[in-house]
Amino acid sequence: MSNIQDLIRELREDNSSKIVLLVADGLGGLPMEKGGKTELETAGTPNLDGLVRDGVCGLSTPVLPGITPGSGPGHLGLFGYDPLEHRIGRGILEALGINFSVGPRDVAIRGNFCTVDGNGLITDRRAGRPSTETCVEVCKVLAQIQVPGVELFVEPVREHRFVLVIRGDGLGDAVNDTDPQAVGVKPLAAKGADAASGRTAAVVNEWLDKASKALAAHAPTNMATLRGFARYPNIATMKDAYGLKAAALAVYPMYRGLARLVGMDILDAGGSLETQVAQMEKQWKSYDFFFLHYKYTDSTGEDGNFAAKVQRIEQFDTIIPRVRALNPDVLIVTGDHSTPSKLKSHSWHPVPTILWSPSCRADPVTEFGESYCLAGGLGQVQAKYLMTLALAHAGRLGKFGA
Repeated sequence: MSNIQDLIRELREDNSSKIVLLVADGLGGLPMEKGGKTELETAGTPNLDGLVRDGVCGLSTPVLPGITPGSGPGHLGLFGYDPLEHRIGRGILEALGINFSVGPRDVAIRGNFCTVDGNGLITDRRAGRPSTETCVEVCKVLAQIQVPGVELFVEPVREHRFVLVIRGDGLGDAVNDTDPQAVGVKPLAAKGADAASGRTAAVVNEWLDKASKALAAHAPTNMATLRGFARYPNIATMKDAYGLKAAALAVYPMYRGLARLVGMDILDAGGSLETQVAQMEKQWKSYDFFFLHYKYTDSTGEDGNFAAKVQRIEQFDTIIPRVRALNPDVLIVTGDHSTPSKLKSHSWHPVPTILWSPSCRADPVTEFGESYCLAGGLGQVQAKYLMTLALAHAGRLGKFGA
């Protein structure tokens, strides 16, 4: 339990207020040319601009200045958990996201299908983003692989993603990713940092060798890389830490896994922003806290498609009136990290953030964007403190000290 959450437990005051956290994944960006505008500044966002005018804005730092976060640490910070204290591998999040029951003898790993050439060099790290139907079929091939001494489970996630769970005694999770994060090179061999993790690495290397043979005829999904080795962590729930009955509206499994990890109920979010907001409206009276996740601002950034990211931001903007119509006591809009189209990857840049509440101290900013948020009243704040600010604006924190 972090010191922040210990203090919140001490000061917590329960009431009937409602908090909404809208996360546009990878929201932050960069101009493609010097002096230009970012994707967010380019997009037409009348509803977000209106929210800025009524609220307070700034830039949030997911982990620390200069540190590029993954989606797991980025979201844990937004949920109020110090990402440096809670280092959680992506594998456990993917497994929880597809409702796989992870046990104490399990190591969960996030898998990516990739494409390799005749020399075993990676030509596409995501195998051309195959359909989820293709992912299901290729996982059936991998599920036939056996390694002596352990049980293996291969479960499809979505598109190029799958989960590998290794179940056995004496296994560790301090194993490097086999994804080299580059093309033109071979996948990396797994190595363990200690004896138990060495056993896991040996299983993985044998499994990958067999996988390369089993997938040889399945191009472009003719190889796999593994990342985010993880066992189940010990972490407080949002109910325990904050007194909040929380619900998640997420389409992608990993983000459902993150929400489940911190004790949120996972609602049926359908497959679109429309269905996500409709479910929020339907369940409004049942929960204190709603987390809505929007993926496509991130995936378009990773693809380097500036225009598509602009379009996705504009699509995200359209839901703001419906959320505001529910009259939340606190509404936060931000991202878990920046994904500039210019870089085609996550980055360390602080993320534009809005906090709206009837009790917020408004600033003079009238447009939502990276350069505008530099002048915002929130300043540059670590993301892990946004939950403290949300609770305060919702009247859920008492006075500290006499």
